[in-house]
Amino acid sequence: MDPDRAVRHWQTHGFVILPGFVPAAELRPALDELPAMYPTAAGFHDRSDERRDRFTSDEWAGIDSFPFRSAELSLLAVSDRLTDLAQTLLAGVDLRISSAEAWAKYTGAADYDQPLHRDYLSHTLMVPADDPRFRQLEMFVYLVEVPEELGPPSMLSLTRTTGLLAKPNWYPREDGADCEEGWVATAGSPDLYDGEVRAAGPAGTVVAWAPGTFHRGTALTLPRGARYTIHLAYRPACAEWGQRMPWASRSHESGWYRFVHRATPRQLALFGFPPPGHPYWTEATIAGTGQRYPGLNMTPWQQALGGRA
Repeated sequence: MDPDRAVRHWQTHGFVILPGFVPAAELRPALDELPAMYPTAAGFHDRSDERRDRFTSDEWAGIDSFPFRSAELSLLAVSDRLTDLAQTLLAGVDLRISSAEAWAKYTGAADYDQPLHRDYLSHTLMVPADDPRFRQLEMFVYLVEVPEELGPPSMLSLTRTTGLLAKPNWYPREDGADCEEGWVATAGSPDLYDGEVRAAGPAGTVVAWAPGTFHRGTALTLPRGARYTIHLAYRPACAEWGQRMPWASRSHESGWYRFVHRATPRQLALFGFPPPGHPYWTEATIAGTGQRYPGLNMTPWQQALGGRA
């Protein structure tokens, strides 16, 4: 799909599916390190991997948050290809990455089938905005092929949900009780499910959507199946209410240092790291940052400081 068409689809429907968007060669370094984070399909289903029990507690058990144990996976999450796509869909605003998670799912480990819902309750303090200046974005990046039997997310066009209020947020297919004080609709909405689009696709597929777009996870049914993805969320730098993850609280983890030592200024800026030329940078802060991150090449910041003097 060409960029202009992708933007139009995103603006009209609130989501866009880009099959094979990330080439195999760019996925390979992260895939090579994935076994350090997650059991293989065989390791899980044969019970030969001692880590398997972690993934059976609930549908969220397979999530790891950034920084990842794999530096290659951390770098893939903020690759120029994905950042360029985010900036294209968000009309070139100054971006921050508000969350980054890796997610492993295994057939039979948990019930991954969800009701249709929006993500804004756990992604922003506010409600979704139509104003492009404040619009946020989420992405799934498939590290492996995700056919219908491996639980691709199901998306629902904004054209099908016009007029739905901010509350309730969950719309089950069938009638049921509300156990969350009005957040779950008690009347079933089978008509909404009739309009779903399953985002199955090959490895490298990107599914991008807005927090106000209804979507849901679907069940894994493939025997001995395993699904590995990255889930990313972006916000405009000015949308302070959309800070889902506090990066400073993770900045003394070993994975953070491994990532920073190999990251570019553009990648670091997504987390709020001041770019070269920012007033924060002085001889003292450059020297101190070089001590904190001895593997980071400080040349871009030093050169910008010299040009500012």
